[in-house]
Amino acid sequence: MYKNFFKRVLDFSTAFLLLLFIAPIFLVLIIFLAIANKGKPFFVQKRPGKSEKIFSIIKFKTMNDLKDNDGNLLPDKERMTTVGTFVRKTSLDEIPQLINVLIGDMSLIGPRPLIIEYLPVYNETQKKRHNVRPGITGWAQVNGRNSITWKKKFEYDVWYVENCSFLLDLKILGLTLKKVLKKEDVNLSNELTSEWFNGTN
Repeated sequence: MYKNFFKRVLDFSTAFLLLLFIAPIFLVLIIFLAIANKGKPFFVQKRPGKSEKIFSIIKFKTMNDLKDNDGNLLPDKERMTTVGTFVRKTSLDEIPQLINVLIGDMSLIGPRPLIIEYLPVYNETQKKRHNVRPGITGWAQVNGRNSITWKKKFEYDVWYVENCSFLLDLKILGLTLKKVLKKEDVNLSNELTSEWFNGTN
């Protein structure tokens, strides 16, 4: 009952109230990021959601689009803007995903939505992560995030799908707030993107 009904009700009401509460911060970030990124405050990308339905995830844009002489994007670290670094360190880049939660593409808690290119290389067990809506944060995020292997991430994702409950979501939410406040597991290394998943790693 919780997974199929009450979770969605809580997601919608919480996302709506949070967006109202943080509206001033939201608008300020849009202005600063628009200035830093030449009028582009948002990063939008297609991602697979529940039942592998494709949707557009919305995040704040923390990197500019500067390219080298050959027309290739510069390394991630060189494209990070000053305001983008702050936004990423404080996890504020995730705020626009509340819009995704509001319209039903995402949940507050669930497996993180990964890129479409990974869909063909999932095994049958890993595909179970798409049996629920993807989340802004999840069980894998509070258990290592970028410091754990892909294999372990998928194990955590599938475990969450099979054990989803109100109390578990509360626990994940609490652990997420703790990590955000302590700035734990925030990726600000030279390569800001995660290691590519090829189905075996």
